[in-house]
Amino acid sequence: MSRSKIILATLTAAVVLVGVALWAFQPWRLVTSSEIDQAAPVSEPRDSPTTTPASGDPSPTPRDKVLATGRFEDAEHATSGSVRLIELADGRRFVRLEGLASSDGPDLHVWLSDQPSGGEWGSYDDGRYAALGLLKATHGNHNYEVPADIDLRAMRSVVIWCDRFNVAFGTAPVTA
Repeated sequence: MSRSKIILATLTAAVVLVGVALWAFQPWRLVTSSEIDQAAPVSEPRDSPTTTPASGDPSPTPRDKVLATGRFEDAEHATSGSVRLIELADGRRFVRLEGLASSDGPDLHVWLSDQPSGGEWGSYDDGRYAALGLLKATHGNHNYEVPADIDLRAMRSVVIWCDRFNVAFGTAPVTA
């Protein structure tokens, strides 16, 4: 093989390698961030108390309630803020992230996991988990609805998860 063909093949391989590395690691995300400020979810107010069929007495109006709270702990990246598991009077449930501050990264998601917070940063997909959606922003206040079929009593942490590299950016302990 001639010297010019070796140089061309080497340059081509280097360009491909750099392209793959840029796609995978997205290094510009080290200096990017985003912010969102969603209001906390609440039930629609009801005008009058409901009555129980057996006694005819008014029953208490269902109320929104906080099932659990936790604070984020660093995992693979510095992550801070708090988490609330909220159940609305209408039965819908939400994970609410408040004051979140985390690094940006490729393919970030919010998960509920049955693994304890503070564990090995790659362990959160070892057990059961529920993916609640893409992380809406690296900073701020976000709401993620929890599907009705998820047993919150079995979940032990909220995780900011990087699907591309299978690592937790940060975790927060929650016990409903």
